[in-house]
Amino acid sequence: MCNRLAGQTSPYLLQHADNPVDWYPWGEEAFDRARAEDKPVFLSIGYSSCHWCHVMAHESFEDEEVAALMNHAFINVKVDREELPHIDHVYMQACQIMTGSGGWPLTVIMTPDGKPFFAATYLPRNSRHGLTGMKELIPVIERLWIEKRGRVVEEADEIVRIVQRATAIRPGDHLNPDLVSQACAELKERHNAELGGFGDAPKFPMPHALMFLLRCSRQAGDPEALSMVVKTLDAMQRGGIYDHVGYGFHRYSTDRKWLVPHFEKMLYDQALLAMAYAETFQVTGRKDFRKTAEDTVTYVLEDLATEDGLFSSARDADSEGEEGRFYLWTMNGIGAVLDEDDTALAREAFGLREEGNAPGMGKGMNIIHLAQGPDALARKLGLDVDTLTARLAHILGRLRQARSLRNHPLKDTKALTDWNGLMIAALARCGTVLSRPDHIAAAKRAADFILDRTTVDGRLGHIFMAGEFRFDAGLDDHAYLTWGLIELYEATFERRYLDEAVRLSSDLMEHFWDGSGGGFFSTSHDTETTLVRIRSAYDNAVPSGNSVAMLNLLRLADLTGDGSLRERAVDIGKAFSSQVKRAPSAFVFMLGALVYLNGPPASVVIAGDPEGDDTREMVDAFRGRFLPHAVIRLDPAEPGRHPSTARVCTGSICHEPTMEVEKMLEHLA
Repeated sequence: MCNRLAGQTSPYLLQHADNPVDWYPWGEEAFDRARAEDKPVFLSIGYSSCHWCHVMAHESFEDEEVAALMNHAFINVKVDREELPHIDHVYMQACQIMTGSGGWPLTVIMTPDGKPFFAATYLPRNSRHGLTGMKELIPVIERLWIEKRGRVVEEADEIVRIVQRATAIRPGDHLNPDLVSQACAELKERHNAELGGFGDAPKFPMPHALMFLLRCSRQAGDPEALSMVVKTLDAMQRGGIYDHVGYGFHRYSTDRKWLVPHFEKMLYDQALLAMAYAETFQVTGRKDFRKTAEDTVTYVLEDLATEDGLFSSARDADSEGEEGRFYLWTMNGIGAVLDEDDTALAREAFGLREEGNAPGMGKGMNIIHLAQGPDALARKLGLDVDTLTARLAHILGRLRQARSLRNHPLKDTKALTDWNGLMIAALARCGTVLSRPDHIAAAKRAADFILDRTTVDGRLGHIFMAGEFRFDAGLDDHAYLTWGLIELYEATFERRYLDEAVRLSSDLMEHFWDGSGGGFFSTSHDTETTLVRIRSAYDNAVPSGNSVAMLNLLRLADLTGDGSLRERAVDIGKAFSSQVKRAPSAFVFMLGALVYLNGPPASVVIAGDPEGDDTREMVDAFRGRFLPHAVIRLDPAEPGRHPSTARVCTGSICHEPTMEVEKMLEHLA
């Protein structure tokens, strides 16, 4: 029997459409019924590729006994956090305030007017390991609601007041440049010099922190900052967090050695990590970093691209009911695919064992990873590196072919504007850095589709799914897509992308700006408000929308000459400066924008024939160097009339136009 989720388009909601729980999607219908029946609302928030969401669903939401308790005591609401991020942000904030932690699945029980009085993450069916089970919790909550209603409502009101105070941000002074070195120092303190990354298990990739360190290294001439980036990227591309068979990165590592990942693959991780590897290739010239960037993009184009040219959100961690099953290998499975010599080499190269090499993943289960560097392995086996590399590529190709016959993890096919914006930025950046016109073409196709079709009532929309666009776009949609369009303009010099980036930024300032405190709200002025409107610059798995918008406005100011955009960017920094002072390394993308602002920023205007050899030489020279403080614009000229020239402006100083590539680069140094 289907519940009220059956008509939804979200893959996550549809996963629950056959639950015996009487689920509602988020909306007035659910809250009207809660008020009419005088019942609390049980809110469950998750996403399709979330492993523990699946566990709780299987244990509790598919269980007839638990479902009966839920249906009797509550009005039950399911939310896809990727579909309604503003709902998730508000109630996650409440959960973190109430419990000191957060995560998904997010479980919130609230009054019929949406005020939370209980919050948790995963809850088992029956109590165990210090966690109260659903069977024990529901009767307790039901009694509290009936017998001690006044106290419950008072506590809910107080929680709302605390959430409102926590999200109220008072503007401060200009961001102090010293915050950049403070954030860098904090990251150095947390860096694991032996294994790379920051902190202990679980270890997250944190690509925007790595990109920030690249900028610190360049600005301050700090070799330690660069070595941290190199160490971390090298460890990740060798570890099990990277899918050596099919490419792309898993969400995070459950251990400190990057070996055993949480196996879901998210589009935003691929985008940000591809950029981090491409930029580090620019700085170091390491070909293995180039290959990892290219292979990560290859994964996205082969596995996540939709027929429309957009990109799906994620691949699940689970298949056939088990996390990681698709990605794990037994030695018998390896031997069935490879001959004896290749099996022996795979065992040595990938650290494979009969008993398995993946703690916690089951007896005999192995994760493909590079157990040692190629130089060391080649010496050990008496092979030259090129021969070893070719043999490993052959082995991985055979394993990939065999793995393709397995049951694949679920793909979440909804296309999110914000994550697609990140991927457009990554494709355009990688296309220019790696000289891959196919990457740029893929970025153009996605951007053109969004700009031409995915709007709601003339405004940008959030999700393209099942042939239509749904939900109002938020801050992240505008900011990330604008980032992608700026990168795409610099990759193609097609004026449309620059004009659309300016238009989106104007829409953002009109509909999202906080006129009293500064900065952007996560939702527009005419979007439904739940408890509070969130205004944040904190970087989480992805950079904050405010931080990305700040850098966008700075770059657009230099690309267009509109100084008012720079002023608005500075105001964003002021709005969050008091927060940034308290924990600089939690705001690395905003501080990266500050590095750009204090660079001083540089703009290059090349005047010449777009197809001329001298123009291409200047453009290629610019793109071949890591110049995060600079933007480039092309002023097309008629073919053959004049030699191409480059005019570089740095801060308030503009140099004389030059026809010499080296002189242009000298001005940019």
